[in-house]
Amino acid sequence: MESCIIETPLGFTKIVGDDYGITDITVLNSTEKITDIIPESLEECVIQLNEYFEGTRQQFDLALNPQGTDFQNKVWRQLEQIPYGKTITYFELSKQLGDIKAIRAVAQANAKNPIWIVIPCHRVIGSDGHLTGYAGGLHRKRWLLEHECPHKQQSLF
Repeated sequence: MESCIIETPLGFTKIVGDDYGITDITVLNSTEKITDIIPESLEECVIQLNEYFEGTRQQFDLALNPQGTDFQNKVWRQLEQIPYGKTITYFELSKQLGDIKAIRAVAQANAKNPIWIVIPCHRVIGSDGHLTGYAGGLHRKRWLLEHECPHKQQSLF
């Protein structure tokens, strides 16, 4: 496995992967040394993340290799189907997966998503429309959803 650290608008981010795909993208809560030379297997991921943050990319086209249980991988694949700029609830996600009673298990799998942003767990919200738990912090979830919002609020002042 190879890794690198890049800086994003939401903090330092660690990317891990190899020729089989990206296994982890994690936002860090500390200051880290930015990687000088990006490993070849991670270059495309860095490019696409930068495009996402610049607002020029809405879909990722990367080989992903998240490590999890069969159920977690099923949930993560379903998360990838949530369109840019849209949100769904945990209940809706459970329904899409075919078992509304599995809402807690779905929420736990969502929370264990190892590939930040690319597998868009930030697009899942509470049934009442409120932002709920997010491993990267609710301030980052809010930022990501506002970044993806198709209707940008203009300043009145």
